[in-house]
Amino acid sequence: MDVLHYLTGEFAGQPIWLWLSFLGVIGFLLWLDLGVINNHDAVISPAKSALMWFGFASLAGLFGLYVAYVYEPDPRYYLSPNNLNQQAVIQYFTGYLLETALAFDNIFVISLIFTYFAVPREYQHRVLFWGIIGAIVFRAIFISAGAAVVNSWTWVLYFFAAFLIWTGWRMLTSNGGHEMNLADNGVLKFVRKHMKVTDRIENHNFFVKQIDPKSGKLATYATPLFLALIMVEGADIVFAVDSVPAIFAVTRDPFIVYTSNIFAILGLRSMYFMLAAAVERFAYLKYGLSLVLVLIGVKIIWNFGLSKELGWAPYLEPHWALIGTLSLIGGAILYSLIRTRKRPAAT
Repeated sequence: MDVLHYLTGEFAGQPIWLWLSFLGVIGFLLWLDLGVINNHDAVISPAKSALMWFGFASLAGLFGLYVAYVYEPDPRYYLSPNNLNQQAVIQYFTGYLLETALAFDNIFVISLIFTYFAVPREYQHRVLFWGIIGAIVFRAIFISAGAAVVNSWTWVLYFFAAFLIWTGWRMLTSNGGHEMNLADNGVLKFVRKHMKVTDRIENHNFFVKQIDPKSGKLATYATPLFLALIMVEGADIVFAVDSVPAIFAVTRDPFIVYTSNIFAILGLRSMYFMLAAAVERFAYLKYGLSLVLVLIGVKIIWNFGLSKELGWAPYLEPHWALIGTLSLIGGAILYSLIRTRKRPAAT
C-alpha cells in the first residue's frame, strides 16, 4: 500500500507513476540504442544518423498525440482553463522545436571538443550516449529548480525575458565563431591536477589500468574520452542556461518542459553524425536562433505585462510562438543552405 500511495502521489502536477513511466521508456530507448543497435564500435554514417533521428522524431510526434488526447494538464500551469489539451500540445511542440533549435548550436561545440581530444569517429557515439545520461539528470535538476521559482514567483519571468532578449541581441551582434580555448579550461585543469590522465586512446573505455611511472604500481588513468565526456556535459549545462528560461517562456507545465527537452536532446545527439560534417552549411543559423530568443522574450513581456497585468494588448496564443519559431528557424536554415551551396562540406 505504501508503494501504491507513493506512485499515485503527485510531483509538479502529475502523478509520480507518469514521471517514472516516461523515464522508463527513455531508459529502454537508450538501452536499445547502445545495447542493440549500436553495440559495436563503428563509424555511424550520415544515413544511419538520419534514420536514428527520424526514429526519435517520430516518437516525439507520437508523444505529442498522447499529450493531445490522453494527458491531463494541471490547470495551475495554464492561463485559460479552456481547451487545456490543445494548449498543452501546442506548447509541447513549440518547446520541442525551440529546444531542438537552441541545442542545434551544441553540435558545433561538440565537434570542436571531439577534434581537440582527437576522439576517433567510431568512439564518438559512446561519448554522446553517456552525455545523454548526464543531460537527463542535469536537465531534471535545472527544470525542477526553474519550475519551483517560476510557479512561486511569476514575476521572475520578466527577468527571463530580459535575459533572453539580451542573449539574443548578443548572439545577433557577435562576430565570433564557435571558438573554444580548451587548453586553458579550468575544469580540465582541475581534472588533470586531481586525476591521473593518459593522452592515449586505445579502446572505447573512459578509464584504463596502466603502470604509474612514479610508483611503479598499476593505477587507474582517465582517457581523453572521459575528458571529452566532461566537456560535453559542461557544454550542455551552459546551453541549458539559455534553453531552460526559453522553454519556461513557452510553458510553465514542468512535465511538458521536461519531456520536450529530453526528446529534443535525444534527437540532437542522433543528428550529430548527420550534421557534424556539414556544420559550415548552417553559417546563418545563429541569426535565426537569436531572433527566436528575442521573440520569446518579447512574448513574455507582451502576455504577462501588456496583456495580463495592464490589459493594453490582446493575448498572444501559443500557436503564434510556434509559427514564429518555425518561420525564423526554417528561414535561417534555408538561407544558410542557399548562401553556402557552393562551399565544400567540412571533413
